[in-house]
Amino acid sequence: MTISLRPGSTVMFTGDSITDCQRLESEDGLGFGYPLRVAGEWGLRHPDRPMTWLNTAIAGEKVMDLEARWQADVLDARPDVVSILVGGNDVAWHTYDPDGYVISAEEYAAGYDRLLAPLAEAGTDLILIETFLLPISGSVEVGDVYVGEKERKEWRADLDPKIQVVRELARKYGAHLLAADGMFAELAATTGPEYWAADGVHPTPAGHAALAAAWLRLVA
Repeated sequence: MTISLRPGSTVMFTGDSITDCQRLESEDGLGFGYPLRVAGEWGLRHPDRPMTWLNTAIAGEKVMDLEARWQADVLDARPDVVSILVGGNDVAWHTYDPDGYVISAEEYAAGYDRLLAPLAEAGTDLILIETFLLPISGSVEVGDVYVGEKERKEWRADLDPKIQVVRELARKYGAHLLAADGMFAELAATTGPEYWAADGVHPTPAGHAALAAAWLRLVA
């Protein structure tokens, strides 16, 4: 079943850099990524159902960072739909950073759950987007850190349980799940992963288009 968007509804995207996409530098506050594409395509398909589109993502953020600003940046806006993509900064690649950061799947689940509980209580429709990692070959720069194939295997081993957390929370709260990790793995099998995310994490324009198309399939 899809989410039915009523005219005048407020839809909020939030999370980390994948959603942020320099939103504060854009006139509409949506950035250059999939939120902008979703809003644009929705307007073309449904000119009779205008929406308020918001983006409160911040690059580099983790679950605990979202939690610290959740009331002011999300709950106080009283959105009708909240779309969340967070977790890329909660996985093991940060252990290669001099400042190193590690969070267990259990801690990630608990923090994410605390984000969702008040939204569910308010009757907000939820879309949870899996964190994803495309199988890029060789060493690539992700943020300010170079990650090689050995590190990426460790990253994948840490990521998989956190993807499972998102799936379990979607079931718990009756949220709509955008299974982005599997989607990109399938797409990468035919074109190569770099077409969708040059560093395996941050989508290219084609990657953002794929995310937007998958997101729009969850609403009506």
